[in-house]
Amino acid sequence: MASDPILDVDLLSFERGDATARRAVVDGVMQSLATGFVFCDTDLSETMLDEAYGMLEQFFSMDQAVKDQTIAPGTHGQAGYTGLLVETAATSDVPDWKEMLNWGPTIPEGHPMRRKYPHRFHDPVLPEDAVPGITKVLTEFHDQVFDLQRRFLRIVAIGLGAHEDFFDPILTDGPVLNRAIRYPPMSSAPDAPHVWAGSHADINLTTVLPRATSKGLQVETGGEGETVWVDAAPPDEHVIVNTGIMLERLSNGIIPSGWHRVVGDPDNDGERYSVVQFCHPTPWTILSPLPTCVTPDNPVRYAGIEAADLLDQVLYEINLVEDARRVDD
Repeated sequence: MASDPILDVDLLSFERGDATARRAVVDGVMQSLATGFVFCDTDLSETMLDEAYGMLEQFFSMDQAVKDQTIAPGTHGQAGYTGLLVETAATSDVPDWKEMLNWGPTIPEGHPMRRKYPHRFHDPVLPEDAVPGITKVLTEFHDQVFDLQRRFLRIVAIGLGAHEDFFDPILTDGPVLNRAIRYPPMSSAPDAPHVWAGSHADINLTTVLPRATSKGLQVETGGEGETVWVDAAPPDEHVIVNTGIMLERLSNGIIPSGWHRVVGDPDNDGERYSVVQFCHPTPWTILSPLPTCVTPDNPVRYAGIEAADLLDQVLYEINLVEDARRVDD
């Protein structure tokens, strides 16, 4: 948690600029990520985003019985549909007021990672019959946003003193998760003190949020002994990038996890849609601090842990392990 401002950086300036321009982007990203967040100008297709949001709103508007046909048992919220009042922030005992559609890439049955981690790789379960064409559009969303994540992490690698391509091999065939989220009007929530999404840090390396249909995302900031929540409001045609627990471990705490929550707008009791992508490394990646991030002033903070084990631990904490719910509705 930090009181520094969230900065606006230009990915294309890093990729197309001279050495001075590249260094300025790296410095800006690292400064901003002290908050766990950065706003990034990109070449992401606005047309693709419009198509994705249109189809997702169509799906979430359907009868519950239709949405339930897309439930993917045994995937622990990593594929298919997840209903209301299931996912629960690790800091809370009250489930979030949201429903979700989850999808990601698949890898061949014979791939060694799929054999070793069968619960980490799931074939997409999407409502193609209910919303014809949605599979193609959501696959395109995955491809474009994952390319953006890979390019952004090259900036982070340089900022951490590693080779620009450090993250490339550990992203190849990783179980990247895309998630479309509908937050219903807060006036329709049960009597318990629900919020759209409680205060939390993401599990992964980085998360990209292209844009949402209304405000609600808030970032935790503040100094010693105080916590302040501020609205995350990026410029038009920018994405929000926030950091997760896995990147905090790799960076030995130099880049903290970005703590955030999603709350209803008291001046507008409507619903909210967002579509995000969580960038995960390959499951067998050992998350231990990079040598460049360990100094006498910043000694090793974290023991190494396999990415798959850390993900399993956090999925339990956030109430997504289906046969071991930590919190009941």
